[in-house]
Amino acid sequence: MEEIVRISCVKHVYPDSTEVHLCGLDFVVRKGERVVIIGPNGSGKSTLLYHILGLLSSNEGSVRVFGQDPAHDYDRIREKIGVVLQNVEEQIIAPTVEEDVSFSPRNYGYPEHGVKDLVDDVLRELGISHIRHKICHYLSGGEKRKVALAGALVLKPELLILDEPFEGLDPMSRRELVSLLNRLCEKWGMSVIMSTHDINVISQMADYVYVLGQGGEILVMDTPADLFTRTEYYRQARLDFPILIELFRLLKEKGLAIDMPLDVKDAAEQIERLAGMVGHPHP
Repeated sequence: MEEIVRISCVKHVYPDSTEVHLCGLDFVVRKGERVVIIGPNGSGKSTLLYHILGLLSSNEGSVRVFGQDPAHDYDRIREKIGVVLQNVEEQIIAPTVEEDVSFSPRNYGYPEHGVKDLVDDVLRELGISHIRHKICHYLSGGEKRKVALAGALVLKPELLILDEPFEGLDPMSRRELVSLLNRLCEKWGMSVIMSTHDINVISQMADYVYVLGQGGEILVMDTPADLFTRTEYYRQARLDFPILIELFRLLKEKGLAIDMPLDVKDAAEQIERLAGMVGHPHP
């Protein structure tokens, strides 16, 4: 598949002399992939995303996004990238939902009828057409996040970047957002790069996971299914195990013949199989 992002051993020094060294493995994203970044506070998750967006320039190493250095040539690729930052309050800049979502296509010089079609489409996709004339300031937290997402998706980007997208969302809103993002990825062939502290969404949202350690070291890249068996990396990154994985890890330690489940359905099928074996033991 086409490679759209590669970060190679990037070092960034902040004004207070804090250093983040994103090294150990190259960070690579290919077309259509959903990539999740996990790690403790201070591990460099946001630093990595800001380099992709050209908001930071590296002191060492290489950053390439769609073949360009975003710190110097972001204008060449900006229409291919959508972004939702952690604090969506800072990202919503217009008074009403419709005005905010239409900002990017208007700013890029799209004709007015084209802007209207784009806005209509994305509001319908996200199920928020009914709030198009609402004042953004009075929306709920979940609605504001959807408005910011609509602004990021209005031009149907090839790459969507999400910084802690589930922050402050209740469980129902989180499940809805995961379902929505997965549907749009499949429909549009869009790539996603997402940082999160929510370990429990990894199996639902990732094709590949990068684990960052303190100071930015990229410890490992793996699929969710394989990563769940490599418990040493969770310890190195000071992360809790996903609840489901912790349960199955403890059951396996007690001698039960089970595998680490990829999702709740897989877990339920394994438990059902075990229950059947207990109810009908072999002679």
